[in-house]
Amino acid sequence: MRRLPPLTAIEAFVQVARLGSIKAAAEELALSSPALSRRVQALERFIGKPLFERRHQALKLNDDGERLLGLIAPALDNMTDAVEAMTSGAELLRLRLGVLPLFATQRLMPHMADLKLKHPQLHLDVDTAGHGVARLGDGLDAAIVIARDIDPTLYARRLDRNRVHVIAARSLVEGPNPVTRPEQLAGLTALIHRDMPDTFTAWRAAAGVPEVEPAAVDHFDSGQLMLEAAAQGLGVAFMLESHFEAARDPRLVQLFDLTVDSHYSYWFVCRPRALAQRPVRLFHDWLVEALGAEPD
Repeated sequence: MRRLPPLTAIEAFVQVARLGSIKAAAEELALSSPALSRRVQALERFIGKPLFERRHQALKLNDDGERLLGLIAPALDNMTDAVEAMTSGAELLRLRLGVLPLFATQRLMPHMADLKLKHPQLHLDVDTAGHGVARLGDGLDAAIVIARDIDPTLYARRLDRNRVHVIAARSLVEGPNPVTRPEQLAGLTALIHRDMPDTFTAWRAAAGVPEVEPAAVDHFDSGQLMLEAAAQGLGVAFMLESHFEAARDPRLVQLFDLTVDSHYSYWFVCRPRALAQRPVRLFHDWLVEALGAEPD
């Protein structure tokens, strides 16, 4: 029998290749960064050639690494599916879903009773850790992400089209010096989600004030925390209209009565072959119907 490298080394390589970071991959595999690096290096020694271009705080696959990933990642995915099938039971269907916390709270959980009623055998393992697209097939069967567009090699279904609101504490419009003009943003802090980095610049251009600069820009990886920060008067949040409407928070108001089309949408994403798996297909079809998503 031909000798193979340790499965742990292959798993480490695939995770680093997909996330592009030793730190992120180590967190995903519950390892220290040095331990993960040793596993990757062990695979490189086994193969006899480097697989990454080492850069500051990041790794990029070289040509040999790209070739190896294309050859072994599908096999690793198939092994994962096989183990999942053996451990899930004949009647139990399980979906590993990555989803942003705010979407889960505002738009997914209110419909979950309907999902349970229609498909009682379908169970969800919900993961809000982020890096959803990068982890497809490696810990996640499908993900709901927010993005401008999706890698064309993946299956993607747009779940909405939205507009950008400027969301702020009610005190900013009801206080002694109310904020009523976009030019007044120059004295305020802009709150931006890391997954929507262009939101403010796009809104500013569409609003006709392309030269206005906020006093500062604070970045968040949590929409829920952004809404709370805005409600506490820590800045003004550039978020989607659906976020504002679903929040129903009396402390918050929309500034300027002005909205612009968003470049960002929520998407259901999975690998094309995953759509043939019954849990993924059941959830996909239910989600599209529940949210009234636009046709493909």
